[in-house]
Amino acid sequence: MPRHFLTGAELSADELRALLDRALELKADPHASDALAGRHVALVFEKPSTRTRVTFEVGIRELDGDAVVLRADELQLARGESPRDTALVLSRHVDAIGVRTGPDTVLEELAEYASVPIFNMLTAGHHPCQALADMLTLREVFGELDGLVLAYVGDGNNVARSLAVLGALAGVEVRVAAPADYQLEPVAGAVLTDDPAEAVAGAQAVYADVWVSMGDETTSDRRRAALAPYRLDDALLDRAAPGAIALHCLPAHPGEEITAEVLYGERQRIWDQAENRRHAQKALLEFLVSG
Repeated sequence: MPRHFLTGAELSADELRALLDRALELKADPHASDALAGRHVALVFEKPSTRTRVTFEVGIRELDGDAVVLRADELQLARGESPRDTALVLSRHVDAIGVRTGPDTVLEELAEYASVPIFNMLTAGHHPCQALADMLTLREVFGELDGLVLAYVGDGNNVARSLAVLGALAGVEVRVAAPADYQLEPVAGAVLTDDPAEAVAGAQAVYADVWVSMGDETTSDRRRAALAPYRLDDALLDRAAPGAIALHCLPAHPGEEITAEVLYGERQRIWDQAENRRHAQKALLEFLVSG
């Protein structure tokens, strides 16, 4: 059976630790591995992307593989072909399949019928590749993950959920501060609150994400009003632990969920975080294709 990476919960704590170790090695020497030599990886994009597409395409090439990029309007999925049939066909031609889509059920059906690894490049419910890069960034900055506190402030969305899942594996306490109507459902290990000051107290990292995600545009004004008290600014970051860093998965909207002063300031590691997508994902691809 192929190894899939759908939510991040498929990993053990030891596997996550080994992936992060390997990602640091690959960051130090980006051309050290030819794990994908002679292999092809399909990247299915039903949602727009900047970082995900660039980091996966470049990373696959650095591993000596070939990336086959498939956009929504180029696939028969857009005309009603089932995820099952798509999985059965693509499995005959490629060695792994990444999917960036909406419903988690699409990814789950692909994984059920594919004979090659399926990995989640984003769904409505989860963004585990982002969280993997976030754990790598924390590891770079603080050396060890166990015992760290990460405070997420804003909409309890797919990124917050994936941070909670992988944080629990890594020994990171993830606190999610969100208004009641936008709070994450209970996730093992996550601390949920509606008070951003309470969430960031003593935290080593404070994390923000957009207030209006893809698909939420129809409720944008109501969302912005509800989430305004959760903006990541210098005053909120000052409530965190000394030396705390600001994180954001991007794209950012300065003046909404994060101020320009924090986004481009000296206390953030946001651009390292964006780069680390590539290195973490290369380690993940090595792991999946070797399994």
